Amino acid sequence: MTVKILSFDQALKKADSYGKKHLLLGNGFSIACKPDIFAYGSLFEEAKKTMPKELAAIFAAMGTQDFEEVIRALQHAAAIVFAYNPKLKRTMARMNGDAEKLKTDLIQAVAGRHPPRPNDITDDRYFACRTFLSNFVGANAGGKIYTMNYDLLLYWALMHEEDDPAEFIVLNHDDGFRKDQDDYDAPYVEWQGEGAAHGQNIHYLHGALHLFDAGYQLQKYTWVNTGKALVDQANEALKKNMFPVFVAEGDSKSKLTKIQHSAYLHHNFKSFAGVCQTKPKDGTALFVYGHSFAKNDAHVLDQIGRGKIAHLFVSLYGDPSNKANSAIRANVERIAALRPKAFPALSVDFFDAASAKVWG
Repeated sequence: MTVKILSFDQALKKADSYGKKHLLLGNGFSIACKPDIFAYGSLFEEAKKTMPKELAAIFAAMGTQDFEEVIRALQHAAAIVFAYNPKLKRTMARMNGDAEKLKTDLIQAVAGRHPPRPNDITDDRYFACRTFLSNFVGANAGGKIYTMNYDLLLYWALMHEEDDPAEFIVLNHDDGFRKDQDDYDAPYVEWQGEGAAHGQNIHYLHGALHLFDAGYQLQKYTWVNTGKALVDQANEALKKNMFPVFVAEGDSKSKLTKIQHSAYLHHNFKSFAGVCQTKPKDGTALFVYGHSFAKNDAHVLDQIGRGKIAHLFVSLYGDPSNKANSAIRANVERIAALRPKAFPALSVDFFDAASAKVWG
């Protein structure tokens, strides 16, 4: 079956008839920038390669790929074992040692699959990316950006400032984080909660590697405030038993469970669901770039089909008839079929990912 592929500019022109244009990013956004380090499977699978069999067995026994869940389970188990039998000091020490090793494994997996600093990406690539993003959060765009990635590339692109003022692209972006009012000079900013997130238009649906759970607040470590590489920030946070807030790979149900137990993640999820359900007078267009529409993200993607989004624009990379793109098209058809009969049918177009020149 022949499928018509639009260029990105053609898709934008077609979307101009709608009141709002929003963007949902998948891992292809990161792969387009750094294919040598982001074209990999799950973070868990990377860490598993050097993980002792016993630790891998614990993940399997608990039915999870969530590092934080297993680390905390080991720490709690060590305390419980000691309470039942103080003589089992070696077992307790081994559990605590394995918990610390998992922290190291997590950092090594992250650091090995991420540029350490923003300036590892050239200015011209940032300029191209900001040009792409401006279609959704530019000076007069008024859209929102949702990402299922937990790397820092989107954050770095949004914060980048061009050396040449003539090339500066205005982006109106707000991720809901502000200075800590009790510690204004802190090396982080804090999420102000749903009450102060009314203007938030940047949403990390699965968290991000620069967001850390401090228990009483959600902290975002910033390059501007620290000047420290990602791996150094993460190491310091983990030493304080603060974990990065991100949803590890797993099935859709497991991801949704994690999201529902985090005020920040749940707020972002509700925002996306709200965008899908709201029907502005002129309708809404949603662009999805770099996502396979796999079922492990059905908790997010099914919102599109069940909602009132008028037009869905989906990127395809390469031959639209190849195996990967055929799977994407089939998955999109499944989602479109979820549309309730009481709502207008979902219009779908595919566009050439390369023509968007996301990173130049």
